[in-house]
Amino acid sequence: MASALDPPPSLGPTIGRFPIAGLVRRARRIKGLGQRQMARFAKVSPSTVGKVEAGDMTPSLAVLERLLAAAGLYLTVVDQEGRVIQPMADREDVHDGAFRRYPSHLDTILDPEQGEWWGDIYGLARPPETYHRSSADREARRRRSQWEVRVAQHRNVPPPPIVHDYY
Repeated sequence: MASALDPPPSLGPTIGRFPIAGLVRRARRIKGLGQRQMARFAKVSPSTVGKVEAGDMTPSLAVLERLLAAAGLYLTVVDQEGRVIQPMADREDVHDGAFRRYPSHLDTILDPEQGEWWGDIYGLARPPETYHRSSADREARRRRSQWEVRVAQHRNVPPPPIVHDYY
């Protein structure tokens, strides 16, 4: 008999707080598929479906996607509030001088105006695109933008300062 001090039983591999085995079983139940049918649609062996459902095997992301797709489901990424996160678009026409993408954590500025590029203070030739280097400035711009866009949410909040420093 298990006592209250015993650790909870392992649910096997998980995605976040959800056990993969339970997700695959739920997907199969939704579509009314047997393990062999799901395996055929997902192009895996029936034993793979059985091992995943038993928690004895952690499927690769590709296999998990195929198992869920067999039931008409797909994986998605959501933030803490449950909003779906869209991937960043790749722009093939925007690269630095060495043909690398700009860092994805920085906001790219196309056709920067005077003062938007750090090299302006040194009289350097302005590039066709650049980004804001200061994380504090970027965060201040985000706060100001959220305050301006989400009016109802910030009705009684004083406006954040406008950031003029671009480097």
